Amino acid sequence: MKVRTRFAPSPTGFMHVGNLRTALYAWLWAKKNDGVFMLRIEDTDQARFVEGAEEMVYKTLRTAGLTWDEGPDIGGDYGPYVQSQRKDMYLPYAKKLVESGHAYYCFCTKEELDERRQRVESEGGTFKYDKHCLNMPKEEVERRLAAGEPYVIRQNVPKSGKADFDDAIFGHIEVDCAELDDMILIKADGMPTYNFANVIDDHTMGVTHVLRGMEYLSSTPKYNLLYDALGWEKPTYVHLTTIMRDATHKLSKRDGDATFEDLINLGYLPQAVINYLALVGWSPGDDREFFTLDELKEAFSLEGLSKSPAIFDHNKLRWMNAEYIRRMDGADYFKAALPWLEKAGVGDIAKAPGAEDIIIRILQPRTEVFGDVAGVVGFLRELDESYDAELFTNKKSKTDAEVSKNVLDAVIPMLEALPAWTETALHDALIGYAEANGMKNGTLLWPVRIALSGMTVTPGGAIEIAALLGREESLRRLKLGRNKLE
Repeated sequence: MKVRTRFAPSPTGFMHVGNLRTALYAWLWAKKNDGVFMLRIEDTDQARFVEGAEEMVYKTLRTAGLTWDEGPDIGGDYGPYVQSQRKDMYLPYAKKLVESGHAYYCFCTKEELDERRQRVESEGGTFKYDKHCLNMPKEEVERRLAAGEPYVIRQNVPKSGKADFDDAIFGHIEVDCAELDDMILIKADGMPTYNFANVIDDHTMGVTHVLRGMEYLSSTPKYNLLYDALGWEKPTYVHLTTIMRDATHKLSKRDGDATFEDLINLGYLPQAVINYLALVGWSPGDDREFFTLDELKEAFSLEGLSKSPAIFDHNKLRWMNAEYIRRMDGADYFKAALPWLEKAGVGDIAKAPGAEDIIIRILQPRTEVFGDVAGVVGFLRELDESYDAELFTNKKSKTDAEVSKNVLDAVIPMLEALPAWTETALHDALIGYAEANGMKNGTLLWPVRIALSGMTVTPGGAIEIAALLGREESLRRLKLGRNKLE
């Protein structure tokens, strides 16, 4: 049997990391078993449809590296792969269930249902549909259908007995049929409900393993009753535990938790996010933490999936992202950082001759998330000229206002006369001056750094900053610093 898994998102907006993890696990299981990973768009709830959301699904999966073997955009033998395009296939199955007694037409209006619900709840009970239309004579059903009365088709859940299933993570689960509601299969608009469509689609598309969130655990017994009623073999169920923001709150788009797109826009690397997300609810069985997609594919197993909810730890993700950045080739780092440097307004500085090597050297070890780059290099774009002259005083470097002024008085004309404004020339001139005058490097470089940046903590030192700023801007800032000390 060829393994076939599916990812079936609803086009309702940006993809939540929990949904992406489901897609990842379904992809890994299919690929580990040389199977098929299928993308299906479940848009039966047209009221929640968001324009452009389907394209966002494609973009997110591609960015994450989760390519699909069958789907709406590439086709396959089991299409269409968008539920709204499969609309005509659901009603015949529902009618077949009606004929076998496993479903029935329901003509109850919303007002009638609300009235019965209020009556039950006022007596302290919990309302579920009372099978009001189940035993309606066939002639009356046909008359009302012919008259064009609105209707839905409901599943006829047995009043007694057990409904059960086996889950790869949670084992054997069974519930009393008396606790289950007669869920709607076909809505009044002719569209199937999710609960019905996913059963029909999974079977007709040959899905062998259903990986989905554990919020569907309670509905799965009703799904299995449909499989039994239609005489179909059931897939292997794998219900994934919830991703939590903390011990008591689920991760949720509605509560403002980051989507995958948000994380990418903040400057996280897709491969770092995917690596981390794989470990949120799954363990490889050893101490490894860093995996490529191919390595995840080899290591992944259903047995490694957790039964307990997993916490999405942003600090751990940030740490992992920083590790990925530090392991990047320097040229790759610069290529990835450049859009963020341009966004920070220092793209011209970064692309100047000789700047790439300096940027890599001073920024790569300090970058945890690319979105932080702007805050780190902002002083290169614009000096905060209101900085306090007290910054020039530093006990460790043995500098104060007088020492700093003397240093700047000596350095400015020396640098003005420098034939070439390169990092090497700046280094030789500044360090050479310190050596010639019996001065510690720190005593010389501290005032220069403060004048160039207006900050006590910077990526790189005075020489690197001067090389990046260039002759004109560096000298302007040095003179401004000297003037502050007069």
